[in-house]
Amino acid sequence: MSAGFKGSCLCGGVRFSVCGFSDKVANCHCSMCRKFHGAAFGTLVSVKGLSWLKGKDLLKEFVASNGTTRTFCSNCGSSLGFRVKGESLESIELAISVFDVDIPVKVDAQIYTGYKANWCELYGDLPVYPNGRTSSSNL
Repeated sequence: MSAGFKGSCLCGGVRFSVCGFSDKVANCHCSMCRKFHGAAFGTLVSVKGLSWLKGKDLLKEFVASNGTTRTFCSNCGSSLGFRVKGESLESIELAISVFDVDIPVKVDAQIYTGYKANWCELYGDLPVYPNGRTSSSNL
């Protein structure tokens, strides 16, 4: 059996492994993802078989006014993931940037582009959704 795909926060205090990924991976341009990741967008993926290997006690959460939860390392501040309202920690969507190895995923959409930063250009070859995936694509 494979050891899976491992990841960690910046300080290494939080470590995890997963055994698989969703086939839906989006660049999210909502203002909360931009602020949480300190970037033009956040790129997150749902995972399968999540195991916290170290530092689960270092995880801290911020619950936004809409009920979504952002999870981060309390030691280094690394943005680790996102959950919709009411989901458990085991249902976290992890930021693809926190994996320590290349992972077999491909970004397939750009979501919440109605909130994107004016200085950020969209990728022309990916579907664009002004809100979530349920909104009409501009393409």
